[in-house]
Order: sequence, then C-alpha cells, then structure tokens
Amino acid sequence: MRILVANDDGYLAPGLAALVAACEGFGSIDVVAPEQNASGTSNSLTLNRPLSAYTAANGFRYVNGTPSDCVHLAMTGLLAHRPDLVVSGINNGANMGDDTVYSGTVAAAMEGYLFGVPAIAFSLVEKGWAHLDAAQRVMRDVLAALVPTLKVQPAAAPWLLNVNIPNRADADRLPRRVTRLGRRHASEAVIRQVSPRGDTIYWIGPAGDAREAGEGTDFHACASGAVSITPLQVDLTDHANLATWASRLGRP
Repeated sequence: MRILVANDDGYLAPGLAALVAACEGFGSIDVVAPEQNASGTSNSLTLNRPLSAYTAANGFRYVNGTPSDCVHLAMTGLLAHRPDLVVSGINNGANMGDDTVYSGTVAAAMEGYLFGVPAIAFSLVEKGWAHLDAAQRVMRDVLAALVPTLKVQPAAAPWLLNVNIPNRADADRLPRRVTRLGRRHASEAVIRQVSPRGDTIYWIGPAGDAREAGEGTDFHACASGAVSITPLQVDLTDHANLATWASRLGRP
C-alpha cells in the first residue's frame, strides 16, 4: 500500500506531521507538500515558471508551488511509483460548504482523484491546532476503515472524501455523519489599508457566515458535535437544466 500525503499549510505545518503519523503502519508513505503556506490556492497549477522539489531533513519532499502542483508532480514523475491513496491535511481551519471551491487542502486530494486515485481531505474545524492529537486519532480511524478494502481490492472508481473534525479532546469518540455541503453567505467586504508608500491596498474579507446549515449539511454536523464526512465529485454540469439551455441556445 502506497500513500501520498500532501497539504496546503506547508511542509512544516503541525497538521502535516499529525497526518503522517496517522498513516503510519498502513503502508509506505511519501510526503510532497508546498514549501510555504498555500491556503486558498484552489486547484491552481504553476504554468508560468519551472518548479523545484527539495527534501527536508525529516525526509519530507517540498515543492515551491501549490498543493495541486505537489500532487501533480508526484503523480507524473517525482515518485517512482503510483500511490494507492492520496491524503491531504490536516488543515488549520474548516473546509466546509463553499470553502471547498477555494481550499488548497481539498484541491490536493482532488488532484489525486483526477488521476484516478482514491483521496481524502482532512480539516480541523477551528484554527490553532487545538486537540491535534485527538484529530490524529480520528484520521487514523477513518484510514483504518478504508485502507483494508483498498488492499484487498483497489477501488474500481476513485472516490473523494472531505472530512472536518471538531477541535475537541474527545473528537475520536464523537459521532460521524455523512453529509452534504452547506452554503455560506457572500464574503464580507474587503479591508482597505494604505501602504507605507501611500498606495491603497486591499485584503480579501473574512468568509461569510453559514447560510444553508440545516440538518444533513457539514456545517450542521460539526456545530452539533460530530465529525463531518462529505463525498465530493468534480462534475460541475447543471444536469437538471441541460434541456432548458439546449432549447435556448442549441442549434441542430
């Protein structure tokens, strides 16, 4: 069993070390992570410059690029073998609802999924790494439920899971809910500042509050004290309205 581990907080992040520890004993582990924090980079690939890969003292490889770059390089030549599973995280903060569109953590897992490899993205609900040891136990339990099936029979079709873990000392004893993505309100207004040179600069505003957070959503599960596990897919097609658009814009 070969496991590829990535993240978006950088190769020195405590969450990456916790995920690697959670993977120990399930197979051989390769770590390829960004050199620096790359949160919010989504699925971006670096196409305007070459990338470099380095090896840290602890054996982790790191790349001067995005989370997607890391997994893409690993899948297309950096590693001598194809992984059987890609895991990403654990992120320093939640990736629920609309967050998944922007998340580098989810994107790293998704890159493996796009290459046909089962993948899991792990995130802590709150920032700060509180109760990381308990989150590590949750990650290990999730892997223990999935890895044996992959060892016996590789997945006929890849799957992609998004897991959000409350920062609690008893996280490994919490209920686990299989959920759908909720929705957030629009992001708050930009923050304007003046640089030392007198130029107006802008910071992207904080994420909006949960808008759709009813029962069955990832927001509701975590707010209720449960671990949220959301199966994701990449197909963005608006299947329900294909016929409507065909009648408006199609041409025989």
